[in-house]
Amino acid sequence: MRFVIIAAAIALAGCATKSEEISAAYVSPVQYQSYTCQQLQMEAQAISQRAAVVSGAQDQKRSNDQVATGVAIVVFWPAAFFVNGDGPTAAELSQLKGQMIAVEQASNAKRCNIQFQGQRPPVS
Repeated sequence: MRFVIIAAAIALAGCATKSEEISAAYVSPVQYQSYTCQQLQMEAQAISQRAAVVSGAQDQKRSNDQVATGVAIVVFWPAAFFVNGDGPTAAELSQLKGQMIAVEQASNAKRCNIQFQGQRPPVS
């Protein structure tokens, strides 16, 4: 019984993070200085579309981890080994969030008047 409790605690600690809780990686806005306002807008749209896909994948990964954890706690403790936690998907999402912030900063510096939606994620 004690082993099951320990396995469950490890599995819960290893669950993937919600997409909205992943911090943005730092990305320098310098790489976007040569972009025109139109190019910045297109880049922001491309980043946004990719981030939406990656966010969905990250949230699905979290759901899968939660199911495996539930099975591990209730039914079969070896299922705890199927809980993967964060990985390349979370890293990519962090990078995309950082790129979006850098594009927004470059846009503001050029006074492009591009409207960015949503809250700015914290930079890690």
